[in-house]
Amino acid sequence: MEAKCKEAYNLFLDTVKNDLGDFIDHMDYSEIEDAADLILESQAKGGRIHISGIGKPGHISGYIASLMSSTGNPAYFLHGTEAVHGSCGQLVPGDVVIFISNSGETAEMRSTVLAVKNNGCSVIGVSGNSDSWLAKESAVHIFAGVKKEGGPMGRAPRMSILAETLVLQALSVALQAHKDVSPQQYVKWHPGGALGKLRDDEK
Repeated sequence: MEAKCKEAYNLFLDTVKNDLGDFIDHMDYSEIEDAADLILESQAKGGRIHISGIGKPGHISGYIASLMSSTGNPAYFLHGTEAVHGSCGQLVPGDVVIFISNSGETAEMRSTVLAVKNNGCSVIGVSGNSDSWLAKESAVHIFAGVKKEGGPMGRAPRMSILAETLVLQALSVALQAHKDVSPQQYVKWHPGGALGKLRDDEK
């Protein structure tokens, strides 16, 4: 591998090792708790969870929706731009939409968030800026800010995606714990592969 490639590789791993640990040390559980409470209040009234984002956050939205669905909290992917072209039809007043945006300022994101709110849904914003437009428009905001992206030019979303994924995984853990999902129930939802088999200590 040529020297500049190895240098970029090492820079990225050093950034992950140092900055992600610092981010974890400063995560605010109260934000996760507030988000979980909002979701549970919605679910108690028949509301549902939707996950959305523009660009790279849109890709992790699908993963988070799948993760939550498999751990006791059915969730649905809402396309970040198709939402304003009819996909808001999947929303019902009282639902909760989690919207992911590193800057919390993009024009496309604003249009979708306003459409979501106009359809009677509450927004949980996930961004790297607590003073962003998204944070101010959200019923609950979860901070997922990092100092550096950790790659050539420092522009492509890498570290920010890790931080956003991490806080939403933490939210999924809190929600799963509240639902007290048993191994037997998990296997019913996930019957395929190695995860679809009960361990000896779970039978």
